[in-house]
Amino acid sequence: MTAHIAQTTLVEEAAAAAEGVAGVAFLKPGLAERLRSPLSRPAAHTGRTRPAGVRMTADGEDGSWHVEIQVVVARRARAVDVARAVRAHVRDRLTTLAPTHPTPTVTVTVTGRV
Repeated sequence: MTAHIAQTTLVEEAAAAAEGVAGVAFLKPGLAERLRSPLSRPAAHTGRTRPAGVRMTADGEDGSWHVEIQVVVARRARAVDVARAVRAHVRDRLTTLAPTHPTPTVTVTVTGRV
């Protein structure tokens, strides 16, 4: 991929990386997802809606990012192990996609269990 990647692409990649970790049931849905009609359209120019459980902000002048991820874990999984795995997986995925940027800071919050 190119050195400059759109933030929306990185947010989608972070969401996909988090959802791929064993023990993650799903990303925390936002209010819009709870109220949205099943017939509603995804965001423009993307294949899906913007993930509500992921927020990415610029962390400093050096171009670093701070990524906040909110997940709901499966009841059978230890929340701390899942949170650590999500943090490592997301950080590794974003570092692979944008190797010229500083390593992002990733914060994972477990918001529920199902």
